[in-house]
Amino acid sequence: MAEQRGVERLGPSDLTELASDVGPVPMNVGAVLFLVGDGTAGDGTVDLATIEATLTKRISGIRRLRQCLVDPPPGLGRSYWADDEHYDVGAHFARVRCPAPGDRATALAMAVEAVIQPLPRSRPLWRAIIITDLAGDFGAVGLVMVLHHVLADGIGGLAILAHLVDGMAAAGSVDEIPISSPPPRPMELLADCAVERLRTLRQIPRTVARVRGGWNELGHSIGRPAPRCSLNVPTGPRRRVTTVETDLRTLREAGWSSGATVNDVLLAAITGVLAVLLHRRGEFPLELVVSVPVSARRSTTSGNLGNQVGVMPVRVPLAGSPAERLTAISGITRVQKRRTRGTSAALIGPLFRFLAAVKLFRWFVDRQRLVNSFLSNLPGPPSRLAIAGVPIASMVPITVTAGNVGVAFAALSYAGTLTVTIIADPDVVPEIDDLAAALHEQFQVFDEGHESAR
Repeated sequence: MAEQRGVERLGPSDLTELASDVGPVPMNVGAVLFLVGDGTAGDGTVDLATIEATLTKRISGIRRLRQCLVDPPPGLGRSYWADDEHYDVGAHFARVRCPAPGDRATALAMAVEAVIQPLPRSRPLWRAIIITDLAGDFGAVGLVMVLHHVLADGIGGLAILAHLVDGMAAAGSVDEIPISSPPPRPMELLADCAVERLRTLRQIPRTVARVRGGWNELGHSIGRPAPRCSLNVPTGPRRRVTTVETDLRTLREAGWSSGATVNDVLLAAITGVLAVLLHRRGEFPLELVVSVPVSARRSTTSGNLGNQVGVMPVRVPLAGSPAERLTAISGITRVQKRRTRGTSAALIGPLFRFLAAVKLFRWFVDRQRLVNSFLSNLPGPPSRLAIAGVPIASMVPITVTAGNVGVAFAALSYAGTLTVTIIADPDVVPEIDDLAAALHEQFQVFDEGHESAR
């Protein structure tokens, strides 16, 4: 079976994620699923044993979550995935009680602590935590899923989620535990390495074309620094999160009225929020640069994870009304998205990997002047889902950034609601609650502007 599958090497973008994992917080990504009552227990409570048994079986059915990352001997190519001979799904699970008051903020604080804890390289690179004793109508149980970024990008993470929820088991193989295969032998690694190098030579013309497209996606911004501001100082090991929810349809219609996408509206809103914060600090930049991940694929499966993503730094002007800024942003992003999506990885990947190889990557990201903040936006499930018959009330994305970016944003839509998570180093940006209030106001401004334009 190992020979049939071949050697499952890390791709170039995977190598970049691995090389970037040098900061005070690990390169992990996570999500919190809040599950409501009226599930399998039948009395408004949640049957934890059934949920854990269901998740254990479905997670074990995803081969990548049963694999470890292996570094081959020198000269035998890139790192590869191999089945964990001592795989124990229970070693990745934990059940913890939420301390009083058991509210959403407390649960999110526990979740972000789980995300910023390193994952052992000797085991499959994921963990799951079930948070019990939650109070309120946002959910009775919280499920925290944490993955190392080398395992999957955002769309890959959504593919894993799709294989954990109800409905997939009836479609096929999610509940079938894959048979472990022995790791590749040295001669197999050597042969695969030779084939890979020949393939790389044949793809040189395509690589050159991707570099040209990547330059367009970056917006020719490599030699043009981002504005200096107090948001960009080296960050430490702590992170705090809070969320803002808004109606996805309303936000989409607000964008349509200006010829903009939901992502454009988000860019306008978060830069407006950051401008308010900087003005309070006595800083008045004319623009801000926000880096937006751009996926090179539209869909994936749990057997085809990894990273296929580039970045699109967007220079957002801060002058003018919200409608004027949104129109400007729409024009900027439209130009940068004309070429192949995700091609900027062909430019920034080799640079980041070189800096990591010479032990300068952390020095670089602590002093970079390419971006002021990050925004990731993923289209999640359009309808409500459940796990073991227990409905999922909401989903919250959690991403962490290292280097000198003090605050970042992650958005995920689910069942008509867009949840925006604000992730900040509280020592750099202690005003995270002010940012949440300002973001709520920004969404109201776009909503009111859309209503008045109708």
